[in-house]
Amino acid sequence: MDSRSDTIAAIATAPGRSGVAVVRVSGPDAFAVGERVAGRRPEPGRVFFARFGGPGAAAIDNGLLLAFAAPHSYTGEDVVELQCHGGSVAPRRVLEACFAAGARLARRGEFTERAFLYGKISYEQAEGVIDLIDAKTARAADAALEELEGGDQGRTGVFRRLYDATLEMSATVEHSLDVSEEELPPSFFAALDASLSGLRSAIRDARRRLRERKLLRDGALVVLAGAPNAGKSSLMNALLGESRAIVSATPGTTRDSIEEWLDVGGWPVRLVDTAGLRESSDAIEAEGVRRSESLMGKADLVLMLEPAGEEACASRGREASGAGAPTILIASKCDIARGPGLNVSSVTGEGLDALRAAIAARLAELADSPSAGEAEVSSEVAGRRMAALAGAESALAPFEGPSSGFDLVLFANALRDACERLGAVCGATYSADLLDSLFSRFCVGK
Repeated sequence: MDSRSDTIAAIATAPGRSGVAVVRVSGPDAFAVGERVAGRRPEPGRVFFARFGGPGAAAIDNGLLLAFAAPHSYTGEDVVELQCHGGSVAPRRVLEACFAAGARLARRGEFTERAFLYGKISYEQAEGVIDLIDAKTARAADAALEELEGGDQGRTGVFRRLYDATLEMSATVEHSLDVSEEELPPSFFAALDASLSGLRSAIRDARRRLRERKLLRDGALVVLAGAPNAGKSSLMNALLGESRAIVSATPGTTRDSIEEWLDVGGWPVRLVDTAGLRESSDAIEAEGVRRSESLMGKADLVLMLEPAGEEACASRGREASGAGAPTILIASKCDIARGPGLNVSSVTGEGLDALRAAIAARLAELADSPSAGEAEVSSEVAGRRMAALAGAESALAPFEGPSSGFDLVLFANALRDACERLGAVCGATYSADLLDSLFSRFCVGK
């Protein structure tokens, strides 16, 4: 149901102690709401200092009143922003005054949803907004900003460009079906060959970029594994630059997983210290080992620690990781003895930079790998995108090129299938469920 006839309001800044908070109002009666709360009519292009409260009401705060007339606003509607003092009380009171003046509380992501519905941003740019807000590293923010700004081809996102290219090829092939194949010149098939090759390449590149964006958005799960007392907690502290995990000479100190975020070469990493891998009759430690093995099975990358002379102890850990996640073998405690793999010392710092570089390189390889990063996704929207690209590529896979000879009717059907899949994720065709899935990820004030 379209509720754009409503005027909506919400606090657009994060809660907590701060100097300034912004209450945003959008909709057909935004200026009227602003006038009732601030005591004067908002004027686009001008900023006023105003007393907030409402006609005949006691002052609840004072601050700045800004206005943006449709369509020159974030949402495409008339928008008013009331900049009041921060904290928990003043913004809430100003928001309640907006409700009393005729606005209602905005749903999660409703401001950005309206921007999409009014054509201010594309569906992909809307995803770029949430990715920019959630970015944990500069590289993740840059990738989100590129998506938000439409990359190097204006405001049209990569999914829309793929859809348009597929639709154009589909129209060309559909038209050719009305003509006898004998009447089609060789140049027609040569042009179709080139278009199909370019489309398939663009789809593969889009899948790679989507895997990279998934890693940048969600972070890579990197698990520290190995036998008890292998130096996992010490290495975690060394990489973080702080004493986050308890370090003890007593084996089995870590019995549960400890997780922290880390920026490694621009990649956001969820670094997890786990319980040492060994057989144990202690029920708590055994559960910790089980959780360690479970995390290793889900990891994007495993850092397997094996101090020199203790390889036999850690071999169980290597077997547990199996052929799943990529693994970097680390000879920990290299200040005491050298070993196979990447030699690292948490005490002297030797090898830490090399380890960070190795992690970043493996994550870059993961983003490039066609078989990685698509099995599990944290976002329903991202899952739909991955499935759409994989489905479109699969639909076109049997057709290496028209000049090699194949049924144009079957090719036309494959192109229609690819169009439907790509159109559903770029906003060319969309449903209420698809929009709800995206905009429910936003905060209320966005």
